[in-house]
Amino acid sequence: MSVYLDHNSTTSLRPEVRARWNELLDAGLANASSVHAPGRAARAVVDEARERVAAALGVPEAWVVFTSCGTESNNAALRGVLAAAGPGAGLVVGATEHASVLEPARALAAAGRPLALAPVDGAGVLDVAATLDLAGRPECALLATMAANNEVGAGAPLAALAEGLAALGARRPAWHVDAVQALGRLPLDLAGLGVDFASLSAHKVGGPLGVGILVRDPRRAWLPQLVGGEQEGGARAGTENAPALGAAALAIELAVREREGYVARVGALARELWEALRARTDVRLVGPALDDPQRLCNTLNLRFPGVRGHALVARLDLEGLCASVGSACSSGALEPSHVLLAMGAHEEDARAALRLSLGRETTHKDIHTAVDTLVKTTHALRSA
Repeated sequence: MSVYLDHNSTTSLRPEVRARWNELLDAGLANASSVHAPGRAARAVVDEARERVAAALGVPEAWVVFTSCGTESNNAALRGVLAAAGPGAGLVVGATEHASVLEPARALAAAGRPLALAPVDGAGVLDVAATLDLAGRPECALLATMAANNEVGAGAPLAALAEGLAALGARRPAWHVDAVQALGRLPLDLAGLGVDFASLSAHKVGGPLGVGILVRDPRRAWLPQLVGGEQEGGARAGTENAPALGAAALAIELAVREREGYVARVGALARELWEALRARTDVRLVGPALDDPQRLCNTLNLRFPGVRGHALVARLDLEGLCASVGSACSSGALEPSHVLLAMGAHEEDARAALRLSLGRETTHKDIHTAVDTLVKTTHALRSA
């Protein structure tokens, strides 16, 4: 029997979301830009999806731009702000950001844009003072920070960053928040914090793959990066996938509505998993303490001394336990985790990481099976 503990990579479709998607697939919808009846029906679905997502996130409808994924949203935010800012403008990004932020940032730097990496502490939490110092420099047009880290679960001090950015006055740069992992797991008040851009992804919360969201405050200068049509109010060209958007809107609504119950139940399972492992084998917890209210409740980054992360993941897969060493977007890389290196880990320790991420479908039986499998597998690898 397989146990799936890789929910930070993707999680399964919720049954009610699948039903909504199938209903819309069978509705005979056409291109939402067409003016005939099937096109108007598709437009109504897209408009309703935008309304429901905006309400769930607490932002105006005009701020919601549908994209293909969180990676596209991140790229659009970074490249769009810098394109509008003109020559010489640069950016500051957290050192532990997802590759879909770090790689476009490095590409912009290679093209001549000033780039600075904001440091984190040993738990993976962004250094607020250092970040604000970098963000207040004249060349900084954009600050990009993640709301929660996908590898170690560290939440960002968003309130402190918001306060510090507001104090910069006219020197305040645009602020982009990658909220992909935080949605449904941490409270998100994007408008209240003064976030200018944010990225989200439906498949992390039980929605369909292929639906991302860029939250964009139109008062901030920004240029669209995908052109060739007037869809999404001119912010993102391309025919909208109306059935998928309708399903995604429901998934996001449910994730926000059920967040507190999810946190309580999944957080208790994660603690049960950690305590059981700690009692039976030599294991280290990487990242914030389990009682940190700003950490992702479902995420455990573990190090089993003497065991390589990639070798462990491969052996666990053979045993029916699905886990990862970190981000799915870099799972094929054998390099040590950039997140753990930024946290001050030695290279060997950074290669030894295992990420377990729980989801709404995880059960007590899954936890017991996972513990037995991990204890057996790590013992076998240490003995080899």
